Amino acid sequence: MQDKYLELNRQNWNNRVAGHLRSDFYEMDAFRAGKSSLKEIEIALLGNVEGKSILHLQCHFGQDTLSLARMGAQVTGIDFSDKAIDEAQNLAKELSIDATFICCDVYSTSDHLSEQFDIIYTTYGTIGWLPDLDKWAKVIADRLKPGGQLIFVDFHPVVWMFDDDFKHVAYNYFQESPIVEDVSSSYANKEIQITDTTITWNHGLSEVYQALQKAGLIVNHFSEYPFSPYDCLNDLIEVEPNRFQVKHLVNKIPMVYALTALKA
Repeated sequence: MQDKYLELNRQNWNNRVAGHLRSDFYEMDAFRAGKSSLKEIEIALLGNVEGKSILHLQCHFGQDTLSLARMGAQVTGIDFSDKAIDEAQNLAKELSIDATFICCDVYSTSDHLSEQFDIIYTTYGTIGWLPDLDKWAKVIADRLKPGGQLIFVDFHPVVWMFDDDFKHVAYNYFQESPIVEDVSSSYANKEIQITDTTITWNHGLSEVYQALQKAGLIVNHFSEYPFSPYDCLNDLIEVEPNRFQVKHLVNKIPMVYALTALKA
C-alpha cells in the first residue's frame, strides 16, 4: 500500500478542500478582509520579506502563500492537491494578489521549477506526509539560492506519539514504518463526511537535522514550544490568546518546533 501513498493522500486532501473553505478554522471572511493567516512563530522567523522570493511547499489552498504576498514577497505555492491549487488560484484572482501556484508533489518540485528562491517556507503538518526526508531536504537545497534560508515550523514529533485524545502513547517516536489510518473527518471541520485512507510517517528531530545536514544546509536556529497556535487537536485549552495546550498535559510536552537553515 505504501507505493500508493500519493494517490490515497491526494484523494484525502482533495476531499477536505470544500469543507475547509467553509470552516471556522480557516476564517475565510476575515482572511478576505485582510487578516493574515500567519502565526506568531513563523512571523518572528520571517522578519521583513518585502521584495524577497519565497517558495511555499505544501501550501494547501494558499492562505499563507497569499499572506506572504500581502507582505510584499514574490511567492510561489505548490501542493499536490489539484482541488486545493484550483481554489488557491481562484482566491488570488478574487483578491487581486499576485502569487503563482503549481500543482505537484514536493519531490517533483524541481521538475516544475528551475528558479531558486531567497526563502523556502513550510509549516504545520507537512513532513508527516512524506516518507523520505533526504529527498525533501535535497529539493530544498536545490531550490534555495546561495545564502537562502529555510523557514520550517511543524508539530513536534512527541505530539504524534499519542493517540487522538492524548491518553496513551500509541506510536513509536522512531517510527520507520508507515502509519495507515482510515479517516472520516478533518481537523478543521469535524462535520466533513469523508471515507478515506491516509498514509503518514513519524519523523524524529534527529532525522530532520540529519537530512538537512546531508543536503548541505546549516541549521542556525532551533526552538521548541509548549503550545500550538492552532486549536486543531483533541482536548486542547487556550492557555493564552492563540496558544493551545493539551488540557491534562499543560507545560508537560513540546507541541511545536521551529528551525531555520541556511544554504552556504
